[in-house]
Amino acid sequence: MELILWRHAEAVDGIPDHNRTLTDKGRQQAERMADFLDSRLPPNTRILVSPALRAQQTASALTKKFITEPAINTCATPQEVLAAAGWPQAKGATLLVGHQPWLGEVAALVMTGAVDYWSVKKGAVLWFSRREREGDYQTVLRLVIAPEQL
Repeated sequence: MELILWRHAEAVDGIPDHNRTLTDKGRQQAERMADFLDSRLPPNTRILVSPALRAQQTASALTKKFITEPAINTCATPQEVLAAAGWPQAKGATLLVGHQPWLGEVAALVMTGAVDYWSVKKGAVLWFSRREREGDYQTVLRLVIAPEQL
């Protein structure tokens, strides 16, 4: 299974949190990362997006064909997020577009087996693979990239 985590791009501050929109810089971050991902995502990648507006806008830079997944909202736990993704048993690739702190917590959990707070930059992508090797399963960190690196 491929698990790709994409933190929403920079958003305006404000209340209600659920309705925060991307800034001009955030729209540029989302477009740069979408251009990068477009040619690299495996065919039939399942794209699950938080219902928060800033996550929806980030994902829309890549495609309009995504699933809004309430289980990966701003208050989700890493366990809820991984269950929604089907990690590690699902087949194929799943791209999750969401938020801190769960995004960094998910990264820590899949890499170390324990929840920890890892900071992930706005608009950044982390890509993990789960594979079987010699009868054992391994999690491989394939990519970490932030929009300013593109």
